[in-house]
Amino acid sequence: MLAILWTIIIGFVAGVIAKFIMPGSTNEPSGFIMTTLLGIVGAFVATFLGQVTGWYPPNEGAGLIASVVGAVIVLAIFGFIQGRRRTTAL
Repeated sequence: MLAILWTIIIGFVAGVIAKFIMPGSTNEPSGFIMTTLLGIVGAFVATFLGQVTGWYPPNEGAGLIASVVGAVIVLAIFGFIQGRRRTTAL
């Protein structure tokens, strides 16, 4: 339970940092809540991938750097999907 809470906290910070690293365009989420949620998702993705590859033990979450990388990847994927959705809807 503590590992999940820690991942959420790190994901929150990672989402904010990822938005500064990759401010993006109009395709990407600009709201604070959406950016934070995508950062948390990125932290969970980084934790999962780290555990699968053996970088982290089963009950350990990803660190800040890995979470920021995960959040940037999730933001990029989200922006790509949003961009395709907008161009196909026209």
